[in-house]
Amino acid sequence: MAKIAFILLCHKDPEAIVHQAEQLTAVGDYIAIHFDANAPKQVFNIIFDALNDNPNVTFAQRRIKCGWGEWSLVQATLNAISAAIDAFPLATHFYMVSGDCMAIKSARHAKALLDSDDCDYIESFDFFKSDWIKTGMKEERLIYHHFFNERKNKALFNYSLWLQQKLGFKRKIPVDLQVMIGSQWWCLRRRTVQCILEMTKLRPDVMSFFRTTWIPDETFFQTLVYHHVPETEIRNRTLTFLMFTVYGLPVTFYNDHYNLLLSQQFLFARKISSEAIELKGKLELVYASDRDDFKTSTEGQKLFRFLTGCGRVGRRFGPRFWETEASLGRERELLIIACKKRPVAKRFAGLIGHHLNIPSINYLFDEEDTDLPDLGGIQSTVNKRMRHRRALMRMLFDYYDTNKMIICLDTANIDLMKDFFSDQSTTRLLEMECDFYDEYLIEYAKKIGLVGEFTPDETMQQLLPTIRYDVFYESDLIRDADFRYHLRVREIASPDENAQQIAEFLSVPEDVARGIAQTPYLFAD
Repeated sequence: MAKIAFILLCHKDPEAIVHQAEQLTAVGDYIAIHFDANAPKQVFNIIFDALNDNPNVTFAQRRIKCGWGEWSLVQATLNAISAAIDAFPLATHFYMVSGDCMAIKSARHAKALLDSDDCDYIESFDFFKSDWIKTGMKEERLIYHHFFNERKNKALFNYSLWLQQKLGFKRKIPVDLQVMIGSQWWCLRRRTVQCILEMTKLRPDVMSFFRTTWIPDETFFQTLVYHHVPETEIRNRTLTFLMFTVYGLPVTFYNDHYNLLLSQQFLFARKISSEAIELKGKLELVYASDRDDFKTSTEGQKLFRFLTGCGRVGRRFGPRFWETEASLGRERELLIIACKKRPVAKRFAGLIGHHLNIPSINYLFDEEDTDLPDLGGIQSTVNKRMRHRRALMRMLFDYYDTNKMIICLDTANIDLMKDFFSDQSTTRLLEMECDFYDEYLIEYAKKIGLVGEFTPDETMQQLLPTIRYDVFYESDLIRDADFRYHLRVREIASPDENAQQIAEFLSVPEDVARGIAQTPYLFAD
């Protein structure tokens, strides 16, 4: 069975580090600790005195003063790995963690996963071809020397970079290395870390190159693993669950994230709040247990984006030039049915087509597989349809040889509605207000990939009020837009009340509209 040697880099909170080490080693695993030399020696002594008698704990022989973005972080990691290799000959895997990390699965589950696949887990993307780096410097990290820390000596850091650029002092990457990049939270096999340690001795050119690379902890191990290990034995992902905000800051987990964390397809999570005492207690019990019944999914990132993005629907950039340069035509009428329950809108559009023979197209800006005629490729993807929305609609009017057409839209598409209402054509909007019971909202969340089949019920119950509010918020945005022709039919209204709205929407007599409104199960989903 796999035996894990955890590589722990830390710089504060000695009592928590002691507790973390005791918890991880209690099930028979190991830990090698590097405590930042910037911290006072007496603080390190607290950790050393508490753990020195634990045979499953070792310490890096040399403590390094670490700085973010510097080579010192890699050197500290190498020192801890060397200590672990010597102290723990039975260790099969080496797992990089921080003091903010905690296990979100049992040790039994973690070891079973590692035993099931002879591989290394590390993000490893091509440095130049991938878009892993979202902001800031990219190739400048590699092709120039970085002797100063941007956070400690920003002026010197910038001046050094400017001077090298001005003088043309670019350096070359070692010719046999393909530089890779990824998260620093990896889990590597013993033979892999031994190869890396050996390379640090045999390749001074490689070591010299990375020593003055900026943020080398995102490239050093990622590159050397790719250099030594066949690609078929690399799983291009981390086993540590972490998320970042739109500002590039790590998301912190609290007590109410317990069920979310357990349901993710990862072994550890970063970062756990120091104040989340209840969460830490529960996770410690999980790791020490024999549980192997975890039902996992991959919805964590989607849930975070959804919850942090609530309230932003419809607040997008200004219109692109192609959205305003063309008109559907003054003589044409575009009838929009807006409804969150798509089967309801599709049935309603079908009824109108049956009674009045008006062409209708269902959710062409929401669903990839909408049945559309061949219009030269402009209809091939949702992205293309959105990008050339007015041109597409004009072509559809021409294709069906009509001046009146119905389309169905999701209520989230407030930007599309605004665009069409700003056109010279006549646009009318009929919003279908439906009741939303819990079962429907859960199925809706699964359909859009917000949650998975195995998302815990507790997470579902916490999420439901937010989803429900999001649906109502979209309706509020539509009302706030104050469209000239905005009509509503409601599930709770009588057929006579709805008939008045339908008649105005379609410009038909009320008895015709009443025949549509009286359709049995009109709002059934």
